[in-house]
Amino acid sequence: MSYHDVKEASLHPPLKWGAFFAAQAFISVAAGAFGAHALTDMLDQKALGWWHTASQYLMYHALAGLVVVALSAYLSSTKIILLLLSVGNILFAGSLYVMALTGYTILGAVTPLGGLCYLIAWGFLVLHLWRSGRQES
Repeated sequence: MSYHDVKEASLHPPLKWGAFFAAQAFISVAAGAFGAHALTDMLDQKALGWWHTASQYLMYHALAGLVVVALSAYLSSTKIILLLLSVGNILFAGSLYVMALTGYTILGAVTPLGGLCYLIAWGFLVLHLWRSGRQES
């Protein structure tokens, strides 16, 4: 790891990002439990499905964020990936949670934007890992 890499890593403290994604994982577990126990009599099956999907994707991408934080010591820059995962969680899971609770299905137009953020984040991670692997050879 070069001096530039160490300096870049110090510009965005990985532990703060790690705490942020751990908090998202916490929210996912709490929301999932809330949906499974408190909302079953309040929401119809479609809304419960949205709630369940939101909780799953929030957890998947919170864990992905933690993995990217762990990899940040080895990759040149991960900030864009972490930002995209965060925005994806807000737009994707957030819109599904609100839609489930309110019935405002118009928010379904926002959900794919969160999915697009996820896809772009995964694409950037592929590129960063590929480039990093090529530099080591």
